[in-house]
Amino acid sequence: MKIDFVSDIACPWCAVGVNALEIALKNIGGDIPVELHFQPFELNPQMRPEGEDAVAYLSAKYGISAEQIARNQAAIRERGAAVGFSFGTRARVWNTFDAHRLLHWAGEEGPQGAQRSLKHALLQAYHGQGHNPSDAEVLLGAAVSAGLDAARAREVLGSDEFSAEVRQAESFWQQAGIRSVPSVVVNDRHLIQGGQPPEVFEQALRQIAAEAG
Repeated sequence: MKIDFVSDIACPWCAVGVNALEIALKNIGGDIPVELHFQPFELNPQMRPEGEDAVAYLSAKYGISAEQIARNQAAIRERGAAVGFSFGTRARVWNTFDAHRLLHWAGEEGPQGAQRSLKHALLQAYHGQGHNPSDAEVLLGAAVSAGLDAARAREVLGSDEFSAEVRQAESFWQQAGIRSVPSVVVNDRHLIQGGQPPEVFEQALRQIAAEAG
């Protein structure tokens, strides 16, 4: 079973969703062999390098108050805790394009499981620790913690390598109709949208596998 997890580092529901999906995959065990790929999507593609205050940005983008944002964040913290992800304070919103370049590199050149490990490290750096996911040193630290080569990671970050590939992938998923994340695309045909609970992912994956024979 091929699974494309379309998401953004800036998306808190993506942190919830990937942890929930992995719980579902653990529950399924070896019943269904899975090939998992992480695909790029930018929620804030025009974000300036210095980032913006999170509350002000979200208020302007979604037309909601600081109180509504606080309630939403409390709900997300609760959902995160249920799947083993601990949210910290995220005071600013940042550009995530370089993070997607690094993830693409990890998927192309890294050892098996490196892209998955890097995705977790990046989500933890931003949503858990409030670090800037566009900062080269933050990205380098995440790459090293994921077992990737530090010198090669620095080389990628100091260039525009994989920019065209990331743009192409973003365009592909947008043209496929992906407008919000996380979006989980199974076998290029089936869409499971949002940070669903583990049991929802598990039921859907088992049903898709059964229909595929």
